[in-house]
Amino acid sequence: MAELPIIEELKAELKKVERELRVDCPLELRTAAAHGDLSENAEYDAAKQRQSFLQARAGHLSSRITMLSSINIDDIPRDRAGFGSKIKLIDLNTDAEVEYELVTPEEVDPRNGKISVSSPIGAALLNKTEGDEVIIKLPTGTKEYEVTGIKTLHELL
Repeated sequence: MAELPIIEELKAELKKVERELRVDCPLELRTAAAHGDLSENAEYDAAKQRQSFLQARAGHLSSRITMLSSINIDDIPRDRAGFGSKIKLIDLNTDAEVEYELVTPEEVDPRNGKISVSSPIGAALLNKTEGDEVIIKLPTGTKEYEVTGIKTLHELL
């Protein structure tokens, strides 16, 4: 079974975080502890905070990897917009063209058209096919688009 590309990125980040937890943090803690009184040792406190952050980050990354690994790519639609799809739209009021890619929260980059499937725009685009009209309710008002093209995750892998 094929694996989502984001999973490899998350695994690489997890590997870095785990290395920092096993190698760098213990070294920083020993160095800071060698400075003496721990009750007033800002360097030691900073190292402990960094360690706590890294432990939380490692837990989050492991959880996301597990969750994303459980997604069966074969269950993602091949004939309509779904997770991983690139959707081309035309604004029915301005004729401006826009393209969005439906991605995981870790990949969100609105400036480059990467939006979460759980965002208002992403949710409105799910299950749309070419030729469908889409009305998206945003905090700034309502936008009306027509879907002019879709490339599903299967075509992009």
